[in-house]
Amino acid sequence: LFFFSQVLFRQYSIFGEYFQSAFWRNRNENDPEKIKALLAKGDFIVKELETLYYLRKYRTLKQRYYE
Repeated sequence: LFFFSQVLFRQYSIFGEYFQSAFWRNRNENDPEKIKALLAKGDFIVKELETLYYLRKYRTLKQRYYE
């Protein structure tokens, strides 16, 4: 996850602080349903970052070899 953030945003410190603050905000959460929802949101963010990474890679390859 941090690798994707480094490649996509080139500002590791800002993205790392965002993750840290998200964990810090929800550190006292005890409701199991809320925890499951937060984990699902985290999984969604991971998938979105992967998609953005591969889309950027695809666009670069397309630009270099097909245009």
